[in-house]
Amino acid sequence: MSRAARLLAPWMGVAACILMAACSSDKPKPTPLMPVSAKIAGRQVWSAKLESIQYPLAMQVRDGTVLVAGADGSIVSLESQSGREQWRAQVGARLSAGVGFDGRFAAVVTVGNELVVMERGTRRWSVRLESRTTTAPLVAGERVFVVGVDRAVHAFDALDGRRLWTYQRTGEALTLAQPAVLMPYKNTLVAGQGASLLGLDPTQGTLRWEVAVTSPRGTNEVERLNDLVGPALRMGDTVCARAFQTAIGCVNLANSTLRWSRLAGGQQAIGGDTELLFGADASDRITAWKTANGDLAWTNEKLLYRALSAPLSVGKTVVFGDVEGQVHFLDRQTGDVVLRLATDGSPVMAQPVLAGTTILVATRNGGIYAFRPD
Repeated sequence: MSRAARLLAPWMGVAACILMAACSSDKPKPTPLMPVSAKIAGRQVWSAKLESIQYPLAMQVRDGTVLVAGADGSIVSLESQSGREQWRAQVGARLSAGVGFDGRFAAVVTVGNELVVMERGTRRWSVRLESRTTTAPLVAGERVFVVGVDRAVHAFDALDGRRLWTYQRTGEALTLAQPAVLMPYKNTLVAGQGASLLGLDPTQGTLRWEVAVTSPRGTNEVERLNDLVGPALRMGDTVCARAFQTAIGCVNLANSTLRWSRLAGGQQAIGGDTELLFGADASDRITAWKTANGDLAWTNEKLLYRALSAPLSVGKTVVFGDVEGQVHFLDRQTGDVVLRLATDGSPVMAQPVLAGTTILVATRNGGIYAFRPD
């Protein structure tokens, strides 16, 4: 077992509570919501139900299909526009992370460290992993890629489960049990390792390039934790991401260089587009930065301590979910709340995702809600 895994294993639950400020008895109460005079129209168009969702990367959208994984091991395929259930399967064990999906194969990881791959609801194969996984697998190019909390990246053949390669560094420091960066870029697999983005050859697992988004800060291993938080935001050749409680930055993948980096606290992934990036800090102060250079665009402090989800940028708005299941639509240019829609009252767990013209939101109680702005 790696040094990172040995250090992390005994303290996984405690570290998550301390670092994510989820277990503090004196945590400030959520800021009361003020009435909103709706500036745009929007409505719920359908909903679905799973047992529960306990992780931030719960949904995948491909070709009009939404795949959702529940904490109890259920996987549900839904038609994105109507919510019609296409199929439902049960892995047979609780899950530690969300689902990966390429339109054909679906991959999940159980709390017992078993990678399970299904094809249209039928179990295809499974394999035991060496460490816990909190990042949804990536399914691409008839391969399944997995990154563990020990930062080891594994590649498997999607057809038969044959292990193709493993990439792991030695001597890594303590790591965070949080979703990591794992995404495709042309013929390169992009993975987060600490505060750096790595470009790996997806066929061989060899390193092609590495770019640091920020540098470690602090006097001990806990204070210096700055792993990149997934999912990263990709716009063409540019990928932007948050380093845990440290910074946000953007990398040009075409020439593997850092475009810019700015100090910024926060624990959730960022959202945005080619014009603006959005994110909330540990107090849920929302900030918008200019994508081109990281300059400040605006801030909003009206949703403090509401345990905001990672945001989704859609049209003229940016969308956040909160601890009470409320979905807030903010004007992307000013940060003003222009619409608020309710779910089931439990925390919004996953970053909202866009399927065509439909915004999908997942809650801790297992609710899947589809909203459509008019």
